[in-house]
Amino acid sequence: MSPASPASPAPARRALAIRHVGSEDLGLAAPAIAEHGLDVTYWDAGVGSTADLAPASAGGLSDDVELLVVLGGPIGVDQTDLYPYLDDEIAAVRRRLALGRPVLGVCLGAQVIATAIGGGVEAGAAEIGWAPVSLSVAGREGLLAPLDGMPVLHWHGDRIVLPAPTDTAPTPQVLASSPTTPVQAFTVASALGLQFHIEADPAFIERWLIANVGELTGNGIDPRTIRQDTARLGEELVPAGQRVISDWLDSVGL
Repeated sequence: MSPASPASPAPARRALAIRHVGSEDLGLAAPAIAEHGLDVTYWDAGVGSTADLAPASAGGLSDDVELLVVLGGPIGVDQTDLYPYLDDEIAAVRRRLALGRPVLGVCLGAQVIATAIGGGVEAGAAEIGWAPVSLSVAGREGLLAPLDGMPVLHWHGDRIVLPAPTDTAPTPQVLASSPTTPVQAFTVASALGLQFHIEADPAFIERWLIANVGELTGNGIDPRTIRQDTARLGEELVPAGQRVISDWLDSVGL
């Protein structure tokens, strides 16, 4: 009898993370994603080939990976005339949701999800710094329970506008809000959108302060305040934020 052939290794499970600026990477979400057995590849906006975001039938990657993450950045989701690759991101998210495949969106990424399902954004007052969010019943009793009463990092101007409910599309569920931002977190189909940042590593907050000096100055925000608040509050958020990401990955079968 011939000896049994060694079993072939299982194919790698993949995650694709769309990164708009170097300072806003997966950060603290990376360990949770790795613990779920996913190998991450970054697609850098404006540098990576938009062919990677094309439909799978055209050789794109974004339809076939187990997880797509759309990260934050200082551009607006409605600035597609200035940053045309945003159209490719929106289309990729729309296809994945139609396929029932998981999408995680953070800040700009959450706005991409909202736009892909027929919503968008509106101009709002800049919300930058540490403050808690108010959880809806669904948020408090579900995914966002670890964040209840806990300050999180905000860094946005535009506000998400979700589409009106229809009989033909999944209805988004708001999980969190704040006084100036009615939609701070939401789920829809196989997607989770977070307007705030639980992925920001407090050890690297200086990257954010440097990358966004113009926005801080323009809004009269002293970077020393964010630096001090991050030192005081950031470490407590780390396990809670990672728990939220891990629980959501579990909820979508990853």
